[in-house]
Amino acid sequence: MHTKKHLQFNALRQSLSKHFCAIDDGRQQGKARYGLHDCLMSGFAMMFFQDPSLLEFQKRLEETSQASNLGRVFQVQSVPKDSQLRDTLDQVDTQHLYPIFKDWFHRLQRGKHLIDYRFLDRYYLVPVDGSEYFSSAKIHCPGCLHATKDNQTRYYHQILQAVIVHPDMRQVLPLAPEPIQNTDGTEKQDCEINAGKRLIARIRKRHPKLPVIITGDGLYSKQPFIDTVKQARMSYILVAKPKDHKVLFEWVRDLDALGAGGHLEFSDAKGRTHRYQWVNQVPLNGSRDADDVNFFQYNLISNGKVTYRNSWVTDLPIDENNVVQLVKGGRARWKIENETFNTLKNQGYHIEHNYGHGRQHLSMNFFVLNLLAFFMHQIFELTDRLYQSCRLKTNSRKEYFSLLRHMFQMLRFRSFQHMLEFILAPPDQYPP
Repeated sequence: MHTKKHLQFNALRQSLSKHFCAIDDGRQQGKARYGLHDCLMSGFAMMFFQDPSLLEFQKRLEETSQASNLGRVFQVQSVPKDSQLRDTLDQVDTQHLYPIFKDWFHRLQRGKHLIDYRFLDRYYLVPVDGSEYFSSAKIHCPGCLHATKDNQTRYYHQILQAVIVHPDMRQVLPLAPEPIQNTDGTEKQDCEINAGKRLIARIRKRHPKLPVIITGDGLYSKQPFIDTVKQARMSYILVAKPKDHKVLFEWVRDLDALGAGGHLEFSDAKGRTHRYQWVNQVPLNGSRDADDVNFFQYNLISNGKVTYRNSWVTDLPIDENNVVQLVKGGRARWKIENETFNTLKNQGYHIEHNYGHGRQHLSMNFFVLNLLAFFMHQIFELTDRLYQSCRLKTNSRKEYFSLLRHMFQMLRFRSFQHMLEFILAPPDQYPP
């Protein structure tokens, strides 16, 4: 069960240690009882095993085997208490954690695992979408967004996430998130579109030569965001709804009536009808300086009823040879909701649990450590046969990580690989 060495657990854990050790510790020397590396790595270990709370994690650390394994497997020399862990992580600027995403991406690239993610032979599909991960009527920090209804104020945190997906690949590869948060001290709140512009610029800076197709919902198919994507030398496939693009749909209807558009229709083995329509070079809106975009729409018809309908705009020329793939690319946007946010919220990662809010960076740091744990798991699901074989011994992701937590708590292991080997083939002997 050979896995490329640079993608094994030890290599990725060493990568984490390297980045954690490179972060400048702004605390006063001599007064910090626990090292910054140990605090960050302890937080990551908690997320790696999907602990439901910091308190549960600390309780399990009272077991000798658990503390020993944390030292052996994660190289944590001194385990911080929950208050020290929160206080320390609150002071770490989240930006210092972002280079880890690029490091792991390049490791996958080096192992040629990104070849399977190529779309239309050269591009990489990158859906973007926002999600809320914290909400409270009482707890808040200067970066919190807020909304008031019926004299009740709710404070919350949102992020804008980007992931690399492929219509035929189950695993998603997360990129560093962009917080949607207030930072300028004014009453004007941050918004998803502004975060999207920042995210696009950062993706291009981190990956200057990567051929990217940005996908997104109808919020993004507006001229200002498309201009940002174009300036970053990226392509796009963005949902366009009739109610938001009335002029665009009028052009589509008129040009189609004149025979300027294209049509494709066929039935599959299940008797469903797939209907495609497209028109190239139509104005995005009624403005004088509006871009000409390429439009396509898709209907899935079963038993005479439309069971799915959607429409998109793109800068890629459309014809009968690529329209089916373009629709698959547009529909792959759901993977950021299903395979990413749904997994993080409902499949054991407890992404909406308040591990600690803090006053500066704590809430976002816990989110990013959780996302890095998810990223590492996605890498193992994609590349590590031993990890995959152990995963098949359980019925669900939650059951699998519950098994890992209990093994980690009860028995001592030399390494993470040693633990997986034990799970896959337990020794045929009675316990002492």
